[in-house]
Amino acid sequence: MGKTGAARKLASAAAYGGGGLSVLGGALYGVLTAEARLARRTIGRLEGDPPSATGWYGHGRPGPTVDIVLIGDSGAAGYGVERVQETPGALLASGIADELDRRVHLRSFARVGAQSADLAEQVTRARRSPCDVAVIVIGANDVTHSVLPSQSVRYLGEAVRRLVEADVQVVVGTCPDLGTVKPIAPPLRQVARTWSRRLAAAQSIAVVEAGGRTVSLGSILGPEFAAQPAVLFGPDRFHPSAAGYRAMVGALLPSVLASLGAVAEDEHLPQAFRGERVLPVAAAAVQAAKSPGTELDGTEVAGAERGLRGRWVELRHRRRHPQAVVESPTEAADPPGEPGRVAD
Repeated sequence: MGKTGAARKLASAAAYGGGGLSVLGGALYGVLTAEARLARRTIGRLEGDPPSATGWYGHGRPGPTVDIVLIGDSGAAGYGVERVQETPGALLASGIADELDRRVHLRSFARVGAQSADLAEQVTRARRSPCDVAVIVIGANDVTHSVLPSQSVRYLGEAVRRLVEADVQVVVGTCPDLGTVKPIAPPLRQVARTWSRRLAAAQSIAVVEAGGRTVSLGSILGPEFAAQPAVLFGPDRFHPSAAGYRAMVGALLPSVLASLGAVAEDEHLPQAFRGERVLPVAAAAVQAAKSPGTELDGTEVAGAERGLRGRWVELRHRRRHPQAVVESPTEAADPPGEPGRVAD
């Protein structure tokens, strides 16, 4: 089976309750389970939790406020860094405040060790207050804990649907490529690379079908990290360093801004010279999993959302934005108070 067919089959198994073991084979699943236990013991845990990024950003900027929630695992929480300014939440909120010249209120529900099954509880908490956009980073723990890919994808798709039903824009950073993580020994390393890339492709299919958009995070633990492990890996050699989290947010930020309608005039339509085009979702998802920073979002062709090979999507390579000065969050908005929001 080709990679496109495998991704489509995995996403279909998630939608209809299938097992999804055939993506890698039942025998390899047993190997992966045993090796994953060893890898988790080797990686271990760092001391303490990451600083909380929840709070207000964009000090001194006007309203209306942009409300953001951050959902997912340790990659979303910023596990391994010591300063709040180094967390993905602070990096993302500061970047949005700078680009939009607006105040930003960020609520982070990401939890160290979270798997896709934990998204339901995080989404429930996120929906208790108004929100414009939700950013989700999830999947790595599902791979290292040998969760069936079809189960992971089903949990993620349901989380996105619930957020979209609440009129929230959703941007998902898909599972990173785990094939370069040094504490993961062969044969798990090779299996983890295949597993994580196909999980990322299936995540993209499920998210787009549910009304969200995705950004490939392959570079977060991909070739860039293999070339500079001392710079981009944290002290446990598994989680990103502060520089690694900056790279991750640099990939996510353009798509988050696009979800809020902040798109440059020359980026409204796909540009062929940047390798952008419209494709069926499964084919686009496989390409995105191999190309870090690739965004997928649903679109229409001749007024139709679907063709013979499924949902139409735009495959985009949005331009990165300069790094903004990163702020520390405050517990309250600047006076005279909260004047309003970007969207209801």
